[in-house]
Amino acid sequence: MVNALKANWFSNIRGDVLAGIVVALALIPEAIAFSIIAGVDPKVGLYASFCIAVVIAFVGGRPGMISAATGAMALLMVTLVKEHGLQYLLAATLLTGVFQILAGTLKLGGLMRFVSRSVVTGFVNALAILIFMAQLPELTNVTWHVYGMTAAGLCIIYLFPLVPVIGRLIPSPLVCIVSMTAVSVFLGLDIRTVGDMGELPDALPVFLWPEVPLNLDTLMIILPYSLGLAVVGLLESMMTSTIVDDLTDTTSDRNRECKGQGIANIGAGLLGGMAGCAMIGQSIINVKSGGRTRLSTLTAGVFLLIMVLVLDDLLVQIPMAALVAVMIMVSIGTFSWESILNLRQHPLSTNIVMVVTVIVVVATHNLAFGVLTGVLLASLFFANKVGHYMMVTSELDERGDTRTYRVVGQVFFSSSEKFIDSFDFKEAVDKVVIDLNRAHFWDITAVGALDKAVIKFRREGADVEVIGLNEASATIVDRFGVHDKPDAVDQLMGH
Repeated sequence: MVNALKANWFSNIRGDVLAGIVVALALIPEAIAFSIIAGVDPKVGLYASFCIAVVIAFVGGRPGMISAATGAMALLMVTLVKEHGLQYLLAATLLTGVFQILAGTLKLGGLMRFVSRSVVTGFVNALAILIFMAQLPELTNVTWHVYGMTAAGLCIIYLFPLVPVIGRLIPSPLVCIVSMTAVSVFLGLDIRTVGDMGELPDALPVFLWPEVPLNLDTLMIILPYSLGLAVVGLLESMMTSTIVDDLTDTTSDRNRECKGQGIANIGAGLLGGMAGCAMIGQSIINVKSGGRTRLSTLTAGVFLLIMVLVLDDLLVQIPMAALVAVMIMVSIGTFSWESILNLRQHPLSTNIVMVVTVIVVVATHNLAFGVLTGVLLASLFFANKVGHYMMVTSELDERGDTRTYRVVGQVFFSSSEKFIDSFDFKEAVDKVVIDLNRAHFWDITAVGALDKAVIKFRREGADVEVIGLNEASATIVDRFGVHDKPDAVDQLMGH
């Protein structure tokens, strides 16, 4: 118990606290921006980010991962807020949490094993592009001071770690934010700051229950939004969890993470916040800055609220150019540059899945659409590939009256047509033996193909014997097959 507590919370105190402060600074403008996207007051995003980060630190399944209000979730809220208002958004946030807890209870986090590496790579690359694109409004129609500050910030981020001793002790993104703010204030530069993003809250969040009618009409309004938010939130959280697992060479409990996200969203809804999920950009900032345990996530949430309430006079002076530099660093670090080099080496199907995932996510700004498209494509390519591994050989006995067909491989919807085409139904033989010792039947399409082959041979006057079915294949054939049942020809051939 003590060892687990130390490993999860106190094994990296200095690194976690410093990383949490950096993440808190980066969360402020993003929480405000995502609130604006959703059409709500900036306080809604800030309160949500504080609550979700603090709660997930205790109940999440991935130590060191940052969860808060996100752009992917905010995009799904726009219509609900516009048509029904903030109170319905808070109700939808609570229902989103319930769905996510249910998903964790049903162990749906295990579905991540169906997401191929090419889909994850496409997701990561698309997110890197979206993070970079999100910074472009801060770099267009601005004075040269902004470009200078951004360039200087990037130089600090990448060169400060090279400084002996101190370069490893203090996260370079934190040095970038502090130094660029000092320069901006000292020179009195007229550039966009965090204060220009929106008004910061001046009081602690308070418990509140959404002021909506508790009836079926309300449920019908918020249900589709809550389902969408729950799915997108879990997809982004599971993807981010996978990426942080790789970065830290550790493992996480995905089903616990599903429940944790749900509990955190319920907490956010009860404190006047919007639904959120894991943030890949901030999670990478956390890991790159030295954060590893739950303490870094808790620090990010607590410092976010402290800075907003106590240090607001200083926060509003942080130049957006400094935060843009940090996010560009995140974008560059997030993108899998190796995937570009691997385009020549990897199979064409793998490259297509990765590229299509990127295109769909960037085009729709919806991570769920991209991931689902990638998973669907990967599944189709896999089914096609496995289908090619099925083969049928045959031999005629010495007397010339019995033909034995030996089936090797997987018979299912993708290979069923090839299975049927492998038989010569017009050959004049007295008996046909279909040997399935090295084959496996997976679905009713495969069973239907076997039925059709047997009945066609019988229609041509041959006696057919099916041998070698393994136990699993025999079960599905016995249950759904019709070739040994009365009137089989009429049932299958439609006569």
